[in-house]
Parts: sequence; structure tokens; C-alpha cells
Amino acid sequence: RLDSIVPNRRRGWSSSLIAERILDPEFVRTLPEPRTIDWDVDVAAGVVTLTDPELEATLGRLALPLEPMIGCFGVAPAGGQAIGTATSAQHGGNMDYRGHRPGVTVIFPVAVPGALFHIGDGHAVQGDGEIAGTGVEISMDVRFTVSIIKHSNIVWPRTIDDDYIMAIGNARPLDEALQAATTELVRWLAADYGLDTRSASTLLGQTIEYDIANVFDPAYTVVAKLNKRWLPAR
Repeated sequence: RLDSIVPNRRRGWSSSLIAERILDPEFVRTLPEPRTIDWDVDVAAGVVTLTDPELEATLGRLALPLEPMIGCFGVAPAGGQAIGTATSAQHGGNMDYRGHRPGVTVIFPVAVPGALFHIGDGHAVQGDGEIAGTGVEISMDVRFTVSIIKHSNIVWPRTIDDDYIMAIGNARPLDEALQAATTELVRWLAADYGLDTRSASTLLGQTIEYDIANVFDPAYTVVAKLNKRWLPAR
């Protein structure tokens, strides 16, 4: 459980351009040179403010709500793999989901003794998809609680907040990430709520929601969500 995520300095930074892979190839030819953008992060006021003189001329003193999140966390991958933290897979990793904020619970499939949990990549704020390759990057003081769930059938990461249960798929191309997330949500409904495939399909077919969490990293991340108000009684 992510108990608290608090920036511990005032300056954050972001990239200045949408990543080339997010744009039409013809449009990419028109992109200016990239550079770094500075932001002021005021924890007390709960505001992240643009402090770039050139961009202030067009965007003004852009002030965004502070929404601290963790971009990269998880456990060791299965099969003795050595997967870099720039990407993600079934073990978690660099998912860059803006929904991973204080108060959420995230469940990972454990494949090695001790799990080897890791955490990092704090963002003061970030849009869906991390389309510029960064959020407002900043160091954080993070508090979290670790619990063990034995005899679980989990395959992909799962997230729970006050309103939703969510399954996360990390893969490329994007449709494979969506397939993984959707399948994991169906498994979850079967294991914890007793729904067979037809029942889960009927429910999800009309109620499922999707977030595109990350389309910048080597593996893309899709989140399949179900509002708790649609869950059957357990």
C-alpha cells in the first residue's frame, strides 16, 4: 500500500516535447530541439507551477494541482530474467500510471524468495500515457506498507483504490497490453467473486473502463478498471 508520497524539494523538471513515437512520422520532422523545463513544486499549496520564461509567454504562469505518484515499482521478474527498470512486465516495473497515488494498494505476483521489491521514479504530476517521456520528475519521501497474500493466482499486477479494482497489462504492441489487463480482470472476478467467464463478460462488456498509463517505455501499459459499485456481493 502506498501510504504517502511527498516531494522533498522545490524544483522539478520535465521534457519539452511529446515523444516522437507518439506523433505522426510526418509531423516529427517539424519538431524543435528538445530541452528541459523547470517547475516549482509547492507541497504546502498543493501546486506545481511552470517557471520557464520562454513558455510563460504562451502558457502564462501555468499552475497544476500537485498529484504525486510513483512511476516505477514492482518485484523481481520470474525465470531469472534481468529486466531493466526502464520497462515493465508481469512483475511490475516502469508502468508510469498516474493512478498509483497515495492510498492505493498494488498487488504483484511474486516469483522469487523475498520478492525483491523496488520503488522509485517520483512524479509531482503527469498526464495519461507519459507522452512526453517524463512527468514532472522530482525526488520523493515515500512511505509504504508491505503485506503477503499467500496462495494467490495473480498473473499481472492489480491495483485497488476507493472506487475501482484495476488490472494492469504491460506489453507491446498496445493491444497485447490491453489483452493482458482484460484477462487479468476476468481472472480476478472468477477467483474472488465467483463469476464464470460468461457472467464476467456480460458485466465487463458494459461497465469496463480503460486507462492508457504509458506509451513511452519499451512496454506499453494499459489499465482495465471496474467500478466497485458493479461488483457482486462476496
